[in-house]
Amino acid sequence: MTKASPKVRVGVVDYEMGNLHSVAKALALQGADVTISSVKAELRSSDILLLPGVGSFGAAMRNLARNGMDDFVRQWTIEEGKPYLGFCLGLQLLFEASEESPGVPGLGILKGTVDRFLPKDFSGGDYRVPHMGWNTLSVLPPGKPFFKGLSAKDFVYFVHTFYPRPADEKVIAATSDYGRTFCAAAAKGNLFATQFHPEKSGDVGQRIIASALQALGKETASCWLYPRSI
Repeated sequence: MTKASPKVRVGVVDYEMGNLHSVAKALALQGADVTISSVKAELRSSDILLLPGVGSFGAAMRNLARNGMDDFVRQWTIEEGKPYLGFCLGLQLLFEASEESPGVPGLGILKGTVDRFLPKDFSGGDYRVPHMGWNTLSVLPPGKPFFKGLSAKDFVYFVHTFYPRPADEKVIAATSDYGRTFCAAAAKGNLFATQFHPEKSGDVGQRIIASALQALGKETASCWLYPRSI
């Protein structure tokens, strides 16, 4: 009898800032074994650590620091090099600082800042802040393992007023355009994070989640690459 491949185990960090259940459901649709927790011991056995998030950069960093989860994420990604996924705020928090919360240090896992969309970005166009709704992506080489089968006509869902500006452009995995071209996803080693919400992006988001789980989960991944609507 052929032994079934183990499910990839995803630990979703609960720091009171994320739409945790929709994220967990999206992961489960791709066969992941999901644990939502704020307890480091419960997350440590995960194959992939996921930081979702909706809300303020400063409040998120304070919540992470409350029980040492900020240091746990740094140890996981920097010292141990384990697989990391981030959605929306889970991308922004990777950087050193944000214009949203001056004086509040970010995780500093990636060099760079998080900047605000400015009125001058939108001269000559009918744009509103926040950037809310569906938009397309341009995938760059670091993003290829995570966007398998994505076409230039596929749309993903954004809700944000701020966007990351990496100091090293080589980590930009995908860009999008909203008045200006901005970093829509970043990838470095075992780290992949998106400014958009894959869990809210329908079948396209499911394909991206599937590709990310396969790329980061490696031999632990079981049955991916089949889009499953939420």
